[in-house]
Amino acid sequence: MRVAQQAAGDGTTLVGPRRTPRNMAGEVQGSIHEDATARKLGFRGGTVAGSIHMDQFVPMLVDLYGERWFAGGNLSLLFKRPTVDGEAVIAEATPGVERARLEMYDEARALICQGTASDHADAGSELSRRLLTREAAPRSAIRILADLHVGDEAQDIALSVSPEALKRRLETITETLECYQGERAVLPPSMVVHLAHGARSAVVGSAGAAVGLFGALEIQFLQGPLRAGVSYVGRTRIYALTESPRTENVWYDVLIADPNSGRDQARVTFCLRFMKASSPLWSEA
Repeated sequence: MRVAQQAAGDGTTLVGPRRTPRNMAGEVQGSIHEDATARKLGFRGGTVAGSIHMDQFVPMLVDLYGERWFAGGNLSLLFKRPTVDGEAVIAEATPGVERARLEMYDEARALICQGTASDHADAGSELSRRLLTREAAPRSAIRILADLHVGDEAQDIALSVSPEALKRRLETITETLECYQGERAVLPPSMVVHLAHGARSAVVGSAGAAVGLFGALEIQFLQGPLRAGVSYVGRTRIYALTESPRTENVWYDVLIADPNSGRDQARVTFCLRFMKASSPLWSEA
């Protein structure tokens, strides 16, 4: 594995190599990934999607758990600071009894994201714990997401990732594994999120008029791995609506099932943040 080890207080911290993730959505006008839009909203430039950073942890997770991680493992990240195209970052993982602790830093040691990983369904994951402490937003504070309610569900959503889309992703992925190649290619975390993100319009609907970004992501493999070129069916459920001075946030699950057996293959939990400054609904606030 391309990881170094350094002493940690309660174990051995795996330290990945310096990587420079690319912002491949920079040409999407009106998105948080476009320089002009991002700078207007107070960011340094178009942001690298948080899902891209997930891939950088995988070699360490395979080192800790083996490739069985793709079958039943968990990866849960809270994003603290966005990065821009080509900004150098380093991923670290510290093993624990129930789960590993994950962190990513830039070269100045500013925290980019933090979270957990395990080789099992983890009720104590980063997002599970965060959801327990999140305070629901009063309805008066929800404008962009006013049409959404906790408990809203959607069913029978067709989801897939083509082999061509995976091939394009692998051209810039920070960490390439052999299992991402071939006729039965396994999807890396960023493409698992891409697969599940196909359900976004079924969840947020008209909120797409505001600029959104990932606030947190969790992948829980149930009967994985997930593969390119396979047709899946998704269903969704909203778990929380929260807000901050700058954003309205929706927390929801996408369960990804095999359409033939009906068995769930994976779950992806999203926290999508919508920038208040990007919406006319907040222009007079």
